[in-house]
Amino acid sequence: MIVSASYRSDIPAFYAEWFARRRAAGFCQVVNPYGGAPYRVPLAGPEVAGFVFWTRNAAPFLPALDGLAAEGLPFLVQYTVTGYPRALEAAVPPPARGVALIRELAARYGPRVAVWRYDPVMITSLTEADWHLEAFRRLAGGLAGACDEVVLSFAQIYAKTRANTERAAKARGFSWRDPDAEAKRALLAGLAEIARAAGIEPSLCAQPELSEARIRPARCIDAERLSAVAGRAIAARRKGNRPGCLCAESRDIGAYDSCPHGCVYCYAVRRQDLAKARYRAQDPDSAFLGPEPRRTPGGTPKPAARG
Repeated sequence: MIVSASYRSDIPAFYAEWFARRRAAGFCQVVNPYGGAPYRVPLAGPEVAGFVFWTRNAAPFLPALDGLAAEGLPFLVQYTVTGYPRALEAAVPPPARGVALIRELAARYGPRVAVWRYDPVMITSLTEADWHLEAFRRLAGGLAGACDEVVLSFAQIYAKTRANTERAAKARGFSWRDPDAEAKRALLAGLAEIARAAGIEPSLCAQPELSEARIRPARCIDAERLSAVAGRAIAARRKGNRPGCLCAESRDIGAYDSCPHGCVYCYAVRRQDLAKARYRAQDPDSAFLGPEPRRTPGGTPKPAARG
């Protein structure tokens, strides 16, 4: 089993202590976000083939990664660095810090461990296409030699994404738009050219409608890369999360509405006040990352209220 930690929250940045305690316990419990009973995910032992971590700040998590490396448990780090203005990313570490940490991961664990994510691409009055090309060029230059892949994608405009972005745009004085497919393909081609010049292979995350002949589809939960890091074969069937997703099967241990980074485009947070409140209230001794499910009078677990 590959454990994903987590595309629903930034566990390395905010929940390192919880993860360490759950690793010591050997498991965690996860509330099923689609309804149904909570489920148990092992975090140690022969069932665990490896981990994929998702983060914008690995610094608090380096002791946990050192521990996994010492045990011979392979891991990958999907590391997002975009450098957007604070109006879009309120509490994300500066891009230079992200670049330095990816370089540190490469020095500690090897250049295949970290995968740079430049996503989602958002077109706003603060981040037009030319802004992206220049920002991406600086980041790619800083990351040359420290990673060999960058994952690209445009923002998926879900209802909550639209509401949060429109609210932020009104409050912070910017405008935004979702470009047409032709404009998206043109920008992707420019970003891909810059990446390749820095020795970094671009990939495109679950957006086959934007596929450009020389940008391969991404596999964010990548059993082949994990196998290369491990030095042994790690078998996992393909089980994407949405159309066009080529990820290997995994179990995610995160919780929605728990990341306080404050990114306006985030698909995993409906309201920042809720995410901040849940972060402050999180119990590192709980088996659950998010709120524990309430019990019905008959003792059956009931998912916690979503706000």
